Amino acid sequence: MAESTNNINAGALAMGKRRSFFGDLIIRLVREKPLGTVGAVIVVILLFVGIFANFLAPYGYNDTWVGSKLEAPSTHFWMGTDNVGRDLMSRIIYGARISMFVGLGASAIGCTLNAFIGLISGYVGGKTDLIIQRFVDAWVCFPFLFLLLTFMALIGAGVVQVILVLGISGGIGGSRLMRSAVIAVKSNMYVESARAIGTPTASILLRHILPNVMAPLIIMFTMGVGSSILAEASISFLGYGIPPPTPSWGGMLSGGSRSYMLQAPWMAIFPGLALSIVVYGVNMFGDALRDLLDPRLRGGLGRYNVAQQKKVAK
Repeated sequence: MAESTNNINAGALAMGKRRSFFGDLIIRLVREKPLGTVGAVIVVILLFVGIFANFLAPYGYNDTWVGSKLEAPSTHFWMGTDNVGRDLMSRIIYGARISMFVGLGASAIGCTLNAFIGLISGYVGGKTDLIIQRFVDAWVCFPFLFLLLTFMALIGAGVVQVILVLGISGGIGGSRLMRSAVIAVKSNMYVESARAIGTPTASILLRHILPNVMAPLIIMFTMGVGSSILAEASISFLGYGIPPPTPSWGGMLSGGSRSYMLQAPWMAIFPGLALSIVVYGVNMFGDALRDLLDPRLRGGLGRYNVAQQKKVAK
C-alpha cells in the first residue's frame, strides 16, 4: 500500500514538473520575447483558420459571382473578387488550410528524416558516416529551387506531392545539425555505460540519445514550417505546386494577379500580405524557441535551465 502511494506521489510530482516546464516556458516567452509572442499568436490564428476554414469562409473557394469580376473590396466582398468573380477573402481563408497542411506536413517529414539520418550517421560513425555525409554534401550542392522544380515536374502537381518533395528535400539537407548534436551526446558517460552493459543500439538511440537532442529537433520543426510555406508559395507561383482551382497563396499571386495587378491591385496585395504575415510569425516564434531552448547552453534546456538553477541557488 505504501509503495503504491509512493508511486502515485512520484507520478503526480512528475506531472507537476512537466506542467511547470511548459508553464514557465510560456511565461518566459511572453516576458522576454514579445516578437516571439506575436509570432505564437499568428501561428495559433493560422491553425484556427486552417482547421475551421469551412465555417469562417463566407463562400466556397470556387464559387463564382456573375457580374462581379474584379470588384473592389466592399461590404459584400471584404477583399474584393478576382478576374473570375470568386471571393478573394474566402480563397485566402482556404489557402490558410493549404499552407497549414504543407507547413506542418513537410516539416514533420523533414524532421523525421533529419532524426533518422542524424542518429545513424552521428552514432555509428566510421565509413557509414563518411558515405552518408558525402551523399548529403552532393545533395546540398544542387540549388534548392532547382531540385524542387525537377521533382515536381517528374511526379506532378498536388498537395501530397508538394509535402513529400519539400519534406524529403529539407530533411536530407538539414541532417547535419542533428548529426552534430548526436556526436556531442554520444560521448557522455551514460551512453558509454549503456554500451558497457550490452544495451542494444536501437534502445540507446531511442532512450538515451533521441530525448537529449529533442530541443534542436523542435527548433528545426518550427523553423521548417515557415520555410515550407514559403517554398510552396514559390513553386505554386511558378505553376509547379498546387494546381488550380485549389487556392494557394503562391498560386493566387500568379496568373490573374500578374495580369490584372494594375487594374485590381487587391488580387496581389491581400495574398501577399497573408503570406508575409504568416511566414514572419512562424519565423519569430521559431527564433524565440531557439533562444529559450538553446541546446548549447547548460543542460540542453537553454536559459530556462539557467533560470531554474538561479532559483535553486536562492
